[in-house]
Amino acid sequence: MDAFSIQGGQRLTGHISVDGSKNAALPLLATSLLTDEPIQFNDVPELSDIENMMHLLNELGCTSKRSGDRIETQTTDMSQSHARYDIVRTMRASVCVLGPLLAKRGKVRVSMPGGCSFGDRPINLHLRGLEALGAKIHLEGGDIVARCDRLQGATIFLGGPFGSTVLGTANVMSAATLAQGKTIIESAACEPEIADIAKLLNAMGAKISGAGTPRITIEGVDELGGATHTVMPDRIVAGTWAIATAMTNGDVLIDRFPLDHLLAVTDILSSVGVHVHQTDLSQEATSCTVQVLSERNLKPVMFTTQPYPGFPTDLQAQMMALLCLSKGNSIITEKIYPERFMHVPELSRMGARLVKQGSTVMVQGVDCLIGAPVMASDLRASASLIIAGLAAEGETIVSRAYHLDRGYAKMEETLSSLGANIKRIDDTQVVEGLPVVNTLSTKKLVQTDS
Repeated sequence: MDAFSIQGGQRLTGHISVDGSKNAALPLLATSLLTDEPIQFNDVPELSDIENMMHLLNELGCTSKRSGDRIETQTTDMSQSHARYDIVRTMRASVCVLGPLLAKRGKVRVSMPGGCSFGDRPINLHLRGLEALGAKIHLEGGDIVARCDRLQGATIFLGGPFGSTVLGTANVMSAATLAQGKTIIESAACEPEIADIAKLLNAMGAKISGAGTPRITIEGVDELGGATHTVMPDRIVAGTWAIATAMTNGDVLIDRFPLDHLLAVTDILSSVGVHVHQTDLSQEATSCTVQVLSERNLKPVMFTTQPYPGFPTDLQAQMMALLCLSKGNSIITEKIYPERFMHVPELSRMGARLVKQGSTVMVQGVDCLIGAPVMASDLRASASLIIAGLAAEGETIVSRAYHLDRGYAKMEETLSSLGANIKRIDDTQVVEGLPVVNTLSTKKLVQTDS
C-alpha cells in the first residue's frame, strides 16, 4: 500500500494550475446515461473515483474512453440497470446514476453508496425527490430498487436537517429533464457544481433554469442529445493549494482558480493573514490566475462550515491544519457533517493542540508541528495531514495514500513542482510504522517574525 513521505520545512513557490472538479465530473459523467448520443468531457482529472465511475458506466452499457484529460462516452446498450455493490461501495457519487437510469430506462437497481467514512450521510432526500416524480422505490438485499413508467413533473422540497443535498439535487434535476411536464425543486443545492451540471444538460437539449439558486425549474423534454462540455475548476483542490501555500509561508501563482466560488474561504484566509490576489482583472473570476501570499504571523479566527456559498466542509480539515500554527485560539464548528473530525487525533500526534467538544473544535496555536507517522482516514482529512507535514519539523509519513488519489491527481508531483520534499513510497519501507526522523533543526515557517 502506498504512503507519502514528507520532509517538512520547504517553502512552496512556483506556478500551478487547478484541475477539473471531481465533485462536478462524477455527476456530469452520469448524465451520459440520459442519451444514446456521444458526449465529450474536457478537463477531467485522472483520479481513482473518475476511473471507478467510468468502470460503472461501462457495466451499465455506456462506453467510455479517456485520452489525456478528455473523456468520450456513449451509451450503446440499455439492457443493464444494476449498479453493483463492488463498484458503488468505493465512492458515494455512484448514487448519481440513480436518477438518469430511472428516467431513461424506467428501472434501476443501485447498491447503497460508500465513500469516505466520517458519519452518517443518508440518501433519503434523493429517494423522496424521485418518489415525488412518480417512482416506486423499495430496498432489497442492500440495494435501492426503483421503477416507473414515465416520470411526472412535480414540485419537490429537498431541504434536510443539515441543509440542501448536492448529489440529491443532481439526481432529481437529471431525472426531471425527461419527466413529463414541469418540475420545481425548492431548497435546491446552490453549489456551482449544480450549475455546471445544468449547463451540460441544457447543451444536451434540456430546459433548466435557476440552477445555482434555491429554486430550479425544469421543463421536461422527450429526449436528450450529445454535447461537448468542459468541467469547471475544482474549488476544493484550489482551496487546498492556497492553504498549503500559506502553511509554508509560500508564494504561488495558481491558474484556473475559481475565485468567485471561494469567497467564504478567501474571506477567512484574509482574516488569518493569507492574501489571495487576482493578477489579471480581465479574466473571469470563476477561472482566473491568483497569487497566494501569507503573513508570517497567522491570526486566529472563528468559522462555521455551511452549504454554499458558506465555508465548505471539504476545506475544514485543511484550514484546521493551518490554524494549528496561528497565534491564539481558533474555533471551528462543523454544521454539515458534525462527526467529520477524524483528522483531529492525527494532527494531535504532530503536536497540534486541539480540543473537541461535539461539533466544535478549539485550536490552540503552537509554535511548530513535529513530523510523525499518521494515518489517512478520508479524502480531505488526508489532505490536512499532507499540509501539516509540509511545515512540520522532520519527517511525516502519511499512510493510506489511496484516499488522496480519490480527489487529488498526482498530488506529490504538484507539490514537488513547488519545491516540497514529498515522495510516494511503499509503506513496507517504513520499519514498524516508524519513519526515520530528521533530527536537524528545520527552519520554522509561518510562525517566525524573521
